[in-house]
Amino acid sequence: MAAELGQEAEVAELQRMVAAEEQRARLTAQVHTFMEACWEKCVDKPGSKLDSRTETCLANCVNRFIDTTLSVTNRFAQLMQKGGH
Repeated sequence: MAAELGQEAEVAELQRMVAAEEQRARLTAQVHTFMEACWEKCVDKPGSKLDSRTETCLANCVNRFIDTTLSVTNRFAQLMQKGGH
C-alpha cells in the first residue's frame, strides 16, 4: 500500500514536471512567433543599433501581440467556464 502511494506521488510529480516543460515550450514558441512577426514589420535594414523609430515599433508590436494573446486567452477561459468544462 505504501509503495503504491509512493508510485502515485512519483507519477504526479512527473506529470507536473512534464506539464511545466510543455508550458515552457509553448511560451518559447510564442515568443519566437511574435519576435519574427515584429521583426518583419519593424526592421527595414538591420544594423549595429536600433534607431528610435524601430525601437518604438518593436515595443509597440510586442505589447499589442501580448495584449491580443491575453485577450484571446481570457475569452477562451470565459467560454470554457460558461460551457461547464
